[in-house]
Formats: sequence, C-alpha cells, structure tokens
Amino acid sequence: MPEPILIAKGLHKSYGDIHAVRGVDLEIARGEIFGLLGPNGAGKTTLIAMLVGLLTPDQGEVLLDGQPLTPEAHALKARIGLVPQELALYPTISARDNLLFFGRIYGLRGKRLRQRVEAVLEMVGLTKRAGDPIETYSGGMKRRINIAASLLHEPEVLFLDEPTVGVDPQSRHAIFEAVEALNRAGMTILYTTHYMEEAQRLCHRVAIMDAGQVIALDTPQALVGRLGGGVIRLGLHDGRLPQVAQQAARLPDVKAVSRHQGELFIEAERPQQALIGLLELTNQLDAQITSLQILEPNLETVFLQLTGKSLRD
Repeated sequence: MPEPILIAKGLHKSYGDIHAVRGVDLEIARGEIFGLLGPNGAGKTTLIAMLVGLLTPDQGEVLLDGQPLTPEAHALKARIGLVPQELALYPTISARDNLLFFGRIYGLRGKRLRQRVEAVLEMVGLTKRAGDPIETYSGGMKRRINIAASLLHEPEVLFLDEPTVGVDPQSRHAIFEAVEALNRAGMTILYTTHYMEEAQRLCHRVAIMDAGQVIALDTPQALVGRLGGGVIRLGLHDGRLPQVAQQAARLPDVKAVSRHQGELFIEAERPQQALIGLLELTNQLDAQITSLQILEPNLETVFLQLTGKSLRD
C-alpha cells in the first residue's frame, strides 16, 4: 500500500453519556478512494469532523502528512476539501456567483479565481447553467455544484459525505465520473455512502463502522470473499431462535451463524444445500418462519451481516 497521507490514532469522542467514536484507528493511503460505511448513528459524521480538523477528539490524534491536524492548523486544513451532507449554497444567486464567493473565502483572487471557477464548472458539467440561480437547479445539479465548491482550492484530500443522496441517475453517474477522474489525477478521497454498490464500484478499501468503532476494514473484494458462498437470512418467532441457531451451526456447509434481533444470518459454503437442512431443522423444532432470503455475496450482504438489519434512528 502507498504511504498514508491521513492517519487517525485512537480517536474517541463523547457527547455527555453518548460515546460517538470509540478508539478508531485508520490509515488512508495517498491516492486511494477510501469508503466509510455504517448505519445511522454509527459515528461516521463525528469521525469525519475530527478527520478534517473541525472537531477536537477527547483522546487520540489525526495526522495529515505526518503533522497534527487541529482546529487551529489552518495551513493543513487548507489542503482538505469537504463536501458536507447538507447543501452549502446560497439559493437566490447563480452557481457562478456562489463559486466566486467561496473561492474568495479560500483566498483566491482575480484571474486565478475566475480560472478555477470555470474549471470546476466544466468538471461537474454545469458551465451552460452557471448563470442561473441555484434555486432553479434540480437536486442532482445542486449536489454537483456543492462538489465544485469544495474543489476550488485544489485540495489534496477530498471528503465526500453522501454526495449522491436524492439525485437522479444521470447526476449520480456524473458524480461517479468526477470522483474517478479526480482520483486518477492523484487526489485522495474519503467517500461515505449508504449505497453499497457505490462503495463497491468506487472504493479501493472500505471501513465499516458500528457503535462508534471500525468493525471491518479491507478491500470490497476481500470483505465479500470472507462470506464464501452466501448468506441465508432467516426470520423466526423469538421463542425458537436460540434452538435453531445452536443446531443450524452444526449443519453441513454452514460456516457461521449470527443473530440480530428476530433473524438469523447463516453463512454457508453452498446456500442452496444448507437451506434444505435448515428447513428440515425448523420443521423438526416446530419453528415458525417469518421471512427467508438467500443473499448473494456482495458488499451489502457483508454490511447487513456485520451490522444487522434493524432500523437505526
């Protein structure tokens, strides 16, 4: 792996009794697209705030190119671009005027500022609509201008926090192409998303967070490979769940069984064969099946198996 450009060491952050981030260690390599995945409330937003120097950790430190990244480290923070979940745009003025405004905040002036504005407009495919007010844009166009604003100062590391939420397929594709082009040009990118297929397409490595901790970190291919054949997701009434879980683990082809509330996640070398034994087992135990699904191995399957299916607030 290339040398790390961003290192997190033992990061902790609490808000009262809520421990949002619990001892996170990360190394993000120079020039990689690094995915950060996790259910709602996993601690991703708090972690990002510390990684970009907006929030001081209770414990631990963040290093950018070997130097401590703190809220006061303005020169270091200038090497970072951040695209937040919420749109950071002024709706009543044009896209070009928005970019001119943000460019001045970054310290750009004169000819250089105008050049960068036109360059990022071209990059996100909105040159022809640059004179229109933001409020006339579609959701996808607003997302693309949001990204453009973060690129004005040519950052070395770009944080994209769920950049495709609520966008149309064409804009989503355009965002993918922009991310890939930026990465080919050498930019390091940290990408958070709830869409597993995005992470599987774009990211060289992904970290999965839950309850404030990183519970898995590897390439998408390696994470998927851990599952082998596939996963059977079986919903049961709670009364028989422990018995079925205990005996299912002894079935041929079954590698592991995990429980998440009223469901079992059964990893199997040959899911179809394992399913036959599983149905016989539930029949013998008089266990009532409430749901049944065979999941083909992909990143979403890994995510559900690690974090569970239950809804998060």
